Amino acid sequence: MRTETGTAPRHGTAGMLLMCAGVACLSINDAIAKLLAESYHPMQILFLRNLMALPVALAVAVRMGGPGALRSARPAAHLLRGVLWIGAAFLFFSSLRLMPLAEATALVFVAPLFITAISALFLGEQVGWRRWLAVLAGFLGVLVAIRPGAETFSAASLLPVATALLYALLMVSARWVDRGESVWTLLLYLTGAGALISALAVPFFWVPLRAGDLWLCAAISVFGTAGMTMITQAFRLAPAVVVAPLDYTALVWATLLGWAVWREIPEPAVFLGAAVIIASGGFTIWREHRAQG
Repeated sequence: MRTETGTAPRHGTAGMLLMCAGVACLSINDAIAKLLAESYHPMQILFLRNLMALPVALAVAVRMGGPGALRSARPAAHLLRGVLWIGAAFLFFSSLRLMPLAEATALVFVAPLFITAISALFLGEQVGWRRWLAVLAGFLGVLVAIRPGAETFSAASLLPVATALLYALLMVSARWVDRGESVWTLLLYLTGAGALISALAVPFFWVPLRAGDLWLCAAISVFGTAGMTMITQAFRLAPAVVVAPLDYTALVWATLLGWAVWREIPEPAVFLGAAVIIASGGFTIWREHRAQG
């Protein structure tokens, strides 16, 4: 700690600001994806997003990590992570075609709880009863939000939950990558793998782009890449326990954007379930920080 000089607090503040800005960018990215999903298949959106983002990711990786950021000792691990990332993004973009933006965003927040469960059940990590209770509470929050058995229940609500599961696997799979590789290498290879995988699938779903939608395709690439870069840097500048809970500000942005663009107003049950999920996830993050400290 370097609190005497004020360096650590400044870095902590910078990390928090970067996290908030990054989350806002990704929320705008999701809103644009929802707009595009009205006319294009999610796989086509993913292909265009990755194709346009790849040169930016390459430039950022070289600038921040040097030429060494271009090399990886385990490219197969990156390819598998690309499959998980494309799967998660595909499911989420698909959900945006069928349900309100804020509701889809709220359900994805269950990802930290999936990470805890996967780590305990398959990686042999020690998870105490308090964190297991948090996981259980989080999944109860999901049930409150999606209301299975109610007349308002939609099977589309399961898509963001499946997104969260694949995202959790993506986060856990980072352990399979060489620990000596920089975060910029991970970002570059994830984007590259996503571009490759979506390129193989997109011919089956391609429809001609309207000229007026080109700027939206460019915008989703800019906001998506900027958001991921800022969030990555936020975790480098400040402790995870400080910046990770700020990911939940996405619900505020998603609610505002959903109302401004589509006049979407989520049901009260969605907010109640989201509150339970967020509280559970926040507690899980805090317990993880204590365990590591």
